[in-house]
Amino acid sequence: MAKANTSPLHALRAFEAAARHLHFARAADELGLTPTAISHQVRQLEAILGVELFCRFPRPVRLSAAGEKLFPVLRTTLDQIAGTIDQLTVTTPEAPLRLSVTMAFASRWLMLRLPRLRAETGMNITVEAADLPADLHASDIDMAIRYAGQPDDRAQWHWLFADTIIAVCAPQVAKDAPLTPDGILSLPLLQYRWKSASSNAPSWSRWHAHAGVTAPLPAVTQSFSEEVHAIDAVVSGQGVVLASQHLVADRLAAGTHQRLGELHVDGFQYYTVANHPSRSKPATKVFINWLQRLAREAT
Repeated sequence: MAKANTSPLHALRAFEAAARHLHFARAADELGLTPTAISHQVRQLEAILGVELFCRFPRPVRLSAAGEKLFPVLRTTLDQIAGTIDQLTVTTPEAPLRLSVTMAFASRWLMLRLPRLRAETGMNITVEAADLPADLHASDIDMAIRYAGQPDDRAQWHWLFADTIIAVCAPQVAKDAPLTPDGILSLPLLQYRWKSASSNAPSWSRWHAHAGVTAPLPAVTQSFSEEVHAIDAVVSGQGVVLASQHLVADRLAAGTHQRLGELHVDGFQYYTVANHPSRSKPATKVFINWLQRLAREAT
C-alpha cells in the first residue's frame, strides 16, 4: 500500500488523545468529538500509514507495536509545537490569564513573585483568590494552583513541589523555649480552620501524635478562620503556628519567622491544573513552565 508523505493533523490529534487515554470515549470528550469520529480518524491514519496503531481486541484497547513507536514521538512533537507557539504569542492586557489559588497561597507566595513573572514573561494574570476549588469546566477560570494528595483525570495536572508542615514563631517567642516537642507545646499555640476534612490537616493534634509526646495536648490559645491570618499573627509574637514550609519560606529568610526544631509532618503536593491544551489559552503553557522553573529553583 502506498503511504502518504504527510498525515492529516486531525487524525494525528485523534490518535494522540486516544493513545494517551487508551480510551476512545475519553479522547472524544477531550476533543469535543464523538467516539465514532475518533475511531474513524484513527482508522484513516492507520490506512495512510499502512499499519494498525491499536490492538482493539481483546478489550481494553492498547497500543500496537507501531502505536507504541509513534506515540512518544508525536507527543514530543506536539509539545514542541505548542511551546514554539507559546513563545510567539504575546498575552494582551485585554485577555489576561485567570488563575484560581487559595487566599493563603496568593498572599504568602504568589504576590511576592508577580513582579518577577511580569519582568521575565511580560504576562498579565488575574488572580482569583478563594479557598473553594474553581470549576475549570464551568467557569472562565483558565487554570488553578491546587494543594492536593493526588491528581484526578478531569484536567491536565503538573506537579510543582511537595510540602511539609513545620512549626514557626517569632524569634522573640522562640528565644527562651527549648526546641523539643515538649518545649514547643509549652508556647501559645495558634490554629486555623482547615478547609477540608483531610487527615493531612496541619493540626496540633496530628503534630502531637507524630511527635510521640506522652503529656496531654495543651489547649489552643488562639484560633483563626484563615491560614494567612495565623501566619501573620506570628509576627506580633502571639504564639507558634503550624504552616506550609513554602508559605513561610520568604518570612524565614527575612527573619520575621523562625522554625522550631526539625520535626515536621507531611503535607500535600502543589500542582498546576489546567484544561487540555486544545481548550487553553496559549499563555497557560508559558505560565506553567515559569512556575515549574521556580519550583526547581526552590528544591
